[in-house]
Amino acid sequence: MRRNRVALLIALGVDNLGSGSFLPVTLLYVIRVVGLPVAVAGTVVAAGTVAGLGVPAVAGRLTDRVGPLRVVVGAEVLQALGAAGYLAARGAASVAVAAVLLGAGQQLFYSSLFALIADVAGDGPKDRPFAVAAMVRSVCFSAGGLITGGLLTLAGPASYRIAVVADAASFAVCALLLALLVRVPRPAHRDPAPRPGRDPGGRGTGAGTDVASEVRAAVSARRRGPLSDRPFLVLIAAACLASLAGDFFLAGMSVYVLGELHSRPWLPGAAVAVAAGLTGAGGTVALRLTRRLRRTTAIALAAWLYVVFCGGCLAALAVPPGWRPAELLAATVVLALAGLLFQRANALAEAVAPAAVRGRYLAAFQYAFTVAGVVAPAVVALYSVAVWLPWLLVAACAALSAVLIRWLAPRLPATRDPVPVPADSAGR
Repeated sequence: MRRNRVALLIALGVDNLGSGSFLPVTLLYVIRVVGLPVAVAGTVVAAGTVAGLGVPAVAGRLTDRVGPLRVVVGAEVLQALGAAGYLAARGAASVAVAAVLLGAGQQLFYSSLFALIADVAGDGPKDRPFAVAAMVRSVCFSAGGLITGGLLTLAGPASYRIAVVADAASFAVCALLLALLVRVPRPAHRDPAPRPGRDPGGRGTGAGTDVASEVRAAVSARRRGPLSDRPFLVLIAAACLASLAGDFFLAGMSVYVLGELHSRPWLPGAAVAVAAGLTGAGGTVALRLTRRLRRTTAIALAAWLYVVFCGGCLAALAVPPGWRPAELLAATVVLALAGLLFQRANALAEAVAPAAVRGRYLAAFQYAFTVAGVVAPAVVALYSVAVWLPWLLVAACAALSAVLIRWLAPRLPATRDPVPVPADSAGR
């Protein structure tokens, strides 16, 4: 199993190295190389994200039917075709085709990725495997961005085409690595059989009743799917509301810093580097420090930290201009800490998903992040109404997310949201 884990991490690292090289400059490529006007370029590229909204529903059923490994490999091939489409694009129509292929491939990838990581990790909680994968992906994505930045300095306009080629090649190499090196036996998706204990009066014990309840819930979920599972829908909504802060940061920080605060030109890039660096280096550390917390508690704490982040960024309006870079970078550190805690949301979604329909559940959970990514640019546009309005809206969404998570916590089976065993007492 260790060989499979290492091969998977290498493949994901290659994928994100290429993505980091091209995704940050996609619009610039379409504008400066293909030659589309700014408004047309933004509209056509955004269509790719919107076109992918229907993919998770299909991806979940496909993952349950054929296994996540095949679906992830297919997603890599689809993304490679999308990147190659950008390389061949000569007008709006060809860019639209490339954007749809790449967007659909990305949604297919994320809808099946966490099921694949869970299968490779084997039995037990998935918090650490998810955290390690996130660290590798974040570090490699940042490295790809740095490489492209260097190429832009040294190679000029030719660097855009180099970035596209690197992106397409990374998807193809990732697909080959997964297909040739990763071997994951499909687990037997059986719902647990109830083993109710008996007290002297002949009634089931509380533990037996809990197991029986979980079995009934799993059977019901198998029949109806995630869209009829109200607690899971609440989890999706809460994750969407909280993750909006991260997407808003990526989409709107440069607009806020340069357009509203008129601060240092290097500051948006530095803020992204700080966030990515902390996320890449701190995943397992954050998990170890919060090992005594339930997943729902950690996620709720992350949501409140997103509120603090929004308040810190908004406070920059009242800070003297010379101190704004330091203040905004400090707020970015809070954002990164929130992101490290919020990573446990994927482990919670995996834990509550009935085994028989896990693919559908994890694919549906990705709508939380897809919707947040689509909404974020619209929230950035609210700067045209008032500079404080986007920050207030994002903070309110994060606060509502924390409230929803606290409402949800007692409604999840205790075995699905456990207090992890402290490392120093694991052998006692």
